[in-house]
Amino acid sequence: MTPDFTKSNGLLPVIIQDAGTMKVLMLGYMDQEAYTKTFETGYVTFYSRSRKSLWTKGETSGNYLIVQSCSLDCDSDALLINAIPKGPTCHTGNESCFSLPDEKGFLYKLEQIINERIISGSEESSYTKKLFNEGINKVAQKVGEEAVELIIEAKDNNIELFKNEAADLLFHLLILLKAKGLELKDIESTLLSRQR
Repeated sequence: MTPDFTKSNGLLPVIIQDAGTMKVLMLGYMDQEAYTKTFETGYVTFYSRSRKSLWTKGETSGNYLIVQSCSLDCDSDALLINAIPKGPTCHTGNESCFSLPDEKGFLYKLEQIINERIISGSEESSYTKKLFNEGINKVAQKVGEEAVELIIEAKDNNIELFKNEAADLLFHLLILLKAKGLELKDIESTLLSRQR
């Protein structure tokens, strides 16, 4: 489908959503030129209604929005862009221009943290990177150990120990997913497919 710029004086409302957490980050507007530039460069570019000119988000702050995917609404007159934010999106320094809870929850944020540590951490300072670099067998073994520890705690009455073991298992499972080239959303899709 092609965006319909004939409505709303040639402007298309654009909702920006974090591609990792699915959190709504901001609303902006594009004219045809901003739309074209966005998909030519891969950086979200808006039309400023107050300045009457184009502006690429992050051009002065460095907090770019890198396009991952997009979809038009059913009338082709509004656009949803999933983007990777390079820093806070809001001019106030907040992650989002909206005061909303994370739609996908903390596990998705934790998945991002794990990915960042694997990419940029050092083995001396990052347990996550060290474990990941030891390979799939070691990561899988650790998930097995954590699962056994959770089962043992499930049989006792100490709820705090049980919660800690459950957290350890989820943490290590996220590392295992990364080692297998998968993401939490892939497992979520599998679970959703079972609902149908």
